[in-house]
Amino acid sequence: MRKSRQHPVLSSGLAGALSLLLSVPAFAHFPHTSDGEDAPELCSASWFESVEDHLGTGDGQGHGPDPGSEEWKSVVEFRLGIRGEPGLPERETEAWCRHIEELLAGVGPSFACETVTAGSIEARVCEDKTLSRLDRHLHSIYQAALQRAPEPEKPELKAQQRGWIKGRNECWKGAEPETCIAASYQRRSAELQARYRLTAYTGPVHYQCEGNPANEVVATFFRTDPPVVIAERGDQVSVLFLERSASGSRYVGRNEILWEHQGEASITWGYGSPAMHCIVIR
Repeated sequence: MRKSRQHPVLSSGLAGALSLLLSVPAFAHFPHTSDGEDAPELCSASWFESVEDHLGTGDGQGHGPDPGSEEWKSVVEFRLGIRGEPGLPERETEAWCRHIEELLAGVGPSFACETVTAGSIEARVCEDKTLSRLDRHLHSIYQAALQRAPEPEKPELKAQQRGWIKGRNECWKGAEPETCIAASYQRRSAELQARYRLTAYTGPVHYQCEGNPANEVVATFFRTDPPVVIAERGDQVSVLFLERSASGSRYVGRNEILWEHQGEASITWGYGSPAMHCIVIR
């Protein structure tokens, strides 16, 4: 254990990581120390100290693991929300230090670019600043969703995220892979924010369809990018995304459509089903 010392302390877990990523400028290396010296060499003792000054891994009273130690590196990974991630470089390598520095500086994606295959979708994300930013944004939302999800639901959430990654990696088949990748990130981020109530929303809004009180659709509207509606009918739940429309707001899911305009809606529920006329009842 290191001797007592003072460090800026961030809240534990994701909140600390988010605060850090929002407050640290985006440069490839920490440019200067407080006394005007050049940035420390990666993985050097002074570099470990500079990371410690940014993260503050101690207990708030100046006690904590020694900077550069295995325990300290584990805490750093926890603070950044990356502990246990597949593809994370080994802690004793320079690649690990570079990955940590990129996360602190707000450049590069949430995963280590040194481990990706050339020409892969991951490589495209590494090479594109916008896609890297979208990846970091989704990573922070996913970590927040994991914290919000009840323990029994976490395995399913992790499985869904792996499935999403496989879907994102299919973007190489399209004519514009970067556009496909960006849309994939945006939709997944919006879906997680909506499912786990990580952003502002309106509702629930209750629609009665075809004049039948038993035929009700409940919709909650989320202020995500793109906007999302979570619609429920009986025991079925559908996630719908806003699409451009000449009039009103048209939300489209896998087999569901909600076209809302001035308190009324046309709702299609299920593949091949006819549209229903619905009105807001509360």
